[in-house]
Amino acid sequence: MKATELSPRARLSYFVHLFKALTRQDHKALAPVIAAHASSDGVIIDIGGHAGQFTKLFSKIVCEGDVHAFEPGSYALSILRPMIRVKGLRNVSVHPFALGDRIEDLTFNVPLKRSGSVGFGLSHLGAGDDQRTYVHEVVHQTTLDKFVEDEGVPRVDLIKADIEGWEGRMLAGAVETLKRFKPVLYLELAASRLARAGDSVEGIWSLLTGMSYEGWVFDEAAHALRPAASGSSGDVWFIVPGQAQ
Repeated sequence: MKATELSPRARLSYFVHLFKALTRQDHKALAPVIAAHASSDGVIIDIGGHAGQFTKLFSKIVCEGDVHAFEPGSYALSILRPMIRVKGLRNVSVHPFALGDRIEDLTFNVPLKRSGSVGFGLSHLGAGDDQRTYVHEVVHQTTLDKFVEDEGVPRVDLIKADIEGWEGRMLAGAVETLKRFKPVLYLELAASRLARAGDSVEGIWSLLTGMSYEGWVFDEAAHALRPAASGSSGDVWFIVPGQAQ
């Protein structure tokens, strides 16, 4: 979905989205936690690059390393790519495909709001919601394990994934990477969104705790991580024992 294909209202929203991507920095409170687990020469995998708020933050933290941002949606890419170019984020590579449990082409559902603007933050793979109007795109999916092998990625310090319920599928295709590097994981876990991909919050917890991961959540008052209750949903950090800070 290119900007030239948008309605006048959606085109106006596009420039607002682009302006925010260029001028605003979200998630600043998480910077110390991220920096505690990713050194300046580290490698961060940003799955669901969206408009690049995390991508920008990651780029500063691993200033001598690499950020691999994965974003399959053409609308999001039309914001992410120029933002990276304008901001001069030389250590960021954009990969225009999805990460899941197998190599295939899939339908990517991009919601349209009643106003006519694009709700690209809720774009997703898997079943759609009959209550929404969508634009559909065909996108390519691969696995993180294959990407890491093919590209010869030497290390993975942290993986962030906010992909609207596809987190379980992504993890299923990243098992060898997790075993090899034991990266810190920062995942959005939402039961209803995972369910449309046939996954669950409990299933993800079971997979990761079985690989010696422990769950943590960010305490906004303390500006630090604290242990999460088993099976917690929301934004959850998973860290192997001995790495939590």
